[in-house]
Amino acid sequence: MARTHMKDVRARVAVGAAAAAVAATIWGVTTVVDRGHDTRHQNVSRQSDDPGKGADAADPAAPGNPVGKVPDGIAHASESGGDAVNITIDDGPDPTWTPKVLAVLKKYDAKAVFCMIGPQAKDHPDLVKKVVADGHRLCDHTLDHNTAMDHKPFTYQQQQILDAKKMIEEAAGGGAKVEYYRAPGGAFTPESRALAAANGMRPLGWNIDSKDFSKPGAAAIVNTVKSELGNGPTVLFHDGGGNRAQTVEALDQVLAWLKDQGRPTGFPVVTGPSA
Repeated sequence: MARTHMKDVRARVAVGAAAAAVAATIWGVTTVVDRGHDTRHQNVSRQSDDPGKGADAADPAAPGNPVGKVPDGIAHASESGGDAVNITIDDGPDPTWTPKVLAVLKKYDAKAVFCMIGPQAKDHPDLVKKVVADGHRLCDHTLDHNTAMDHKPFTYQQQQILDAKKMIEEAAGGGAKVEYYRAPGGAFTPESRALAAANGMRPLGWNIDSKDFSKPGAAAIVNTVKSELGNGPTVLFHDGGGNRAQTVEALDQVLAWLKDQGRPTGFPVVTGPSA
């Protein structure tokens, strides 16, 4: 019985090693990716078991982080540190709402990361160029915004991420780069994080979901942001996916409040730790 058990163990180890070798070949890296917790829906607030909070998150040469690329830990922290707040805008660009969001950001000299859907960027290159020209940063939010993509094969995730990145960068022109990757609904996997990092995109989480997508009213959106800002610096808003009038109004009020509080806006870390 003991011999049979040991054979089973050796067989499982061999299978695991083979799978790791295949994964390393697919991703073009020589290290085994962290098989940490599935981070879907865990990036809304700081989680102690977030795989992005280990030492690997700050070390591009650590396992899962190919040398010369960015860490694969999910970023939340601000490059500006201190009381800086990261504004992130998802699901655009949209010809109606993105210009209005840009106008509000300009009004307060605020910066943001725009997490764009690939086909949306392809259809509205003028807006992508405007986002870059105004000093904001670009984020890959996949081709189809499939919130169940963490249950899809790696080849599907690869296409969703890399094809969207190409569309966004081609729309931006001028050598502009996509610096972040945000999984739809927070549906990250260790594989998708490693893929994004190997292609120069830091996985991007959030600490405060403004709930603007459900259109609860501008006042409710503002109250959510104010009450949850203690969770961390990165706030999630939307400029796509429907009527975003409440978002525009709420963003104006939030930025005015941050200004009164003496809190600047910043960008999420690309190469630094995730916390």
